[in-house]
Amino acid sequence: MAITISDTEPRIQYTATAGQTSFTVPFAFFANADLQVFNGTSQLTFNASPSNATQYSVTGAGVSGGGSITLGSPGATVNDVITIVREVAIERTTDFPTSGAFQIDSLNTELDKIIAMAQQLERDLKLSPRVNTTSSSSFNLTFPDMVAGKILSANAGGTGLEFSVDASGLLSAETNAATSATNAANSATASANSATAASNAQAAAEAALDTFDDDFLGSKTSDPSVDNDGNALSDGALYFNTTDNVMKVYDLGNTQWKQLVPTSSQQTNIDAAVANATNINNVAGQISPSNNISTLAGISSDITTLAGMSGLSTLAGSATAVTTVANNLTAVQNFADLYRISSSAPTSSLNVGDLYFDTTQNELKVYKSSGWASAGSSVNGTSARFRYVATASQTAFTGTDANGNTMNFDSGFADVYLNGVKLVSGSGNDYTENGTTVTLASGAASGDILEIVGFGTFNVASIAASNITSGTLGTDRLPVVPTTKGGTGLTSLGTAGQAIVVNAAANGLEFSNASSAEVYGFNLSFVPSTINYTVSVQSVGGANKYFILGTQQKTLELEEGNTYVFTYPSAHPFALSTTSDGSHGGGSEYTTGVTRDSSANTLTFVVPASAPQLYYYCTSHSGMGGTANTPAPVNNNLQVTTTNQGQDNISASTYAGFDDVIFAASGFTFSLSDGDLIATV
Repeated sequence: MAITISDTEPRIQYTATAGQTSFTVPFAFFANADLQVFNGTSQLTFNASPSNATQYSVTGAGVSGGGSITLGSPGATVNDVITIVREVAIERTTDFPTSGAFQIDSLNTELDKIIAMAQQLERDLKLSPRVNTTSSSSFNLTFPDMVAGKILSANAGGTGLEFSVDASGLLSAETNAATSATNAANSATASANSATAASNAQAAAEAALDTFDDDFLGSKTSDPSVDNDGNALSDGALYFNTTDNVMKVYDLGNTQWKQLVPTSSQQTNIDAAVANATNINNVAGQISPSNNISTLAGISSDITTLAGMSGLSTLAGSATAVTTVANNLTAVQNFADLYRISSSAPTSSLNVGDLYFDTTQNELKVYKSSGWASAGSSVNGTSARFRYVATASQTAFTGTDANGNTMNFDSGFADVYLNGVKLVSGSGNDYTENGTTVTLASGAASGDILEIVGFGTFNVASIAASNITSGTLGTDRLPVVPTTKGGTGLTSLGTAGQAIVVNAAANGLEFSNASSAEVYGFNLSFVPSTINYTVSVQSVGGANKYFILGTQQKTLELEEGNTYVFTYPSAHPFALSTTSDGSHGGGSEYTTGVTRDSSANTLTFVVPASAPQLYYYCTSHSGMGGTANTPAPVNNNLQVTTTNQGQDNISASTYAGFDDVIFAASGFTFSLSDGDLIATV
């Protein structure tokens, strides 16, 4: 085997790309064992059939132009350094006879190996320390005996090497220098952080002051048109009118200043002032022609209106109280600290009882020991119900529900149910909520039903006083008794707690005790399930067939959304296809929603929505399988909900939202009859 040894260095390096497996060997080599391959500094192992990237195979041994090496799967990672070198054993493998035929090929091979060894020596010399070829120095590069803790250096005469410099001293100096540099960097960082913190604090203080200055404009003689910065007025801005000595608030919607509504006690004082109109007229009689009488004449209609009011005299008697307000003007102006207008909750200068108007939610809020809370119910009703159908892993539920209603209830006053099971509220429990969003601690499954029953404040309807006489319901307010059934009418009132009901003969009305009706809503929903099938194989007429649940080639009903786990014999791999008999019938394996565990001989199939008609088959043998239908899911979960929380009515929209509704005066019981679930009222 004679090859040509070119003047090529028997060493090459590659920087690998991601997943690269093949690398060219540009120099000749005699046998696979002549190559050494490294990934970084780690030497790889030769294997004719490499199983991983720590092994390699070789092609091109004995070829003049070289060959290649191939890494096992998955190959190199990006930027791996792959080094390939030729290492021919320094030995003579051929002995020429002293007589007889001369083997030219053997001679050429021996000469080629000598050249290869010389190239290896040249390569190693290039990687070794040596004196420059053009140097005039006779420096001796022979290593002296090793000395512990010393560094190799040139001797004082510059003629050779010695171990003389103490390594610990250099390391200590290096460590001290590094420590000093680190300390200096830390000091600089600390200084920068302090400066940043100071700057941030200053900016926050200036921003807070500017916000306060824009919300409370101070004392002014007339209604301002812009805030103290010259910007547009904000909704809810306040100022004290020194001309009228009143607080005013800005209504952005109507673009006008409005005087604050007086309290009930203040209104009493105003009424008292109206009652003293005579005294006020006396004051008017003391006004001389020089004191704006003409101005008064111009508003004569207003004066006439004022004269017609009662209670003005009381105002004169309350002069002390008015003076007290004037003397406490500072405290009045401090109102800006107790009442604020903002798009987000204030975080500073907070005291229990403080108020702020939330311009984002258009809601007044009060500060409690536990934080900001709504000053009143935003629901303003007895209850609100919301129903959501979850997607896979959904945690946050908000906005419009399945019935077109937008979630909104008083935070902290709601019951939450998942598939009819009541959840526990609070951090670390089943869910949290803020009145507009319910967030589950664990994601719901696709198709889960989440229901929220929220509670708000009650507004009692007004009842005209004419409808009540001396605390007793007048007989003229009783319902008219129908006469078509021959009723005799109601001659007297019943006892406390009784209601008007139809009598036992169903021909009239009477007072009688009655239970509060309850309304129960029923809904059927689908809950995904996991079904396990054991697939066996039996010989039928000399041919193997699949058996499931004891039935040969059973037709399967695989409902959308369910999970089916098939355990099969290892010799007969179970698979699905859209073609009858799968690959044996010209089709291919169906893999959507399919996971196979070959070690456990299982196939798991999560049936997707709108799955096609399927067939099951053995990938190794034909004619063993059958049909697998994929119907839409059938509701298998019954949910019962008290729809009206103990009341005896139910809205039409709520009624329409349930599959069925039962009205019962005292609840109901369940029983089984011939496999049917019976609700008995």
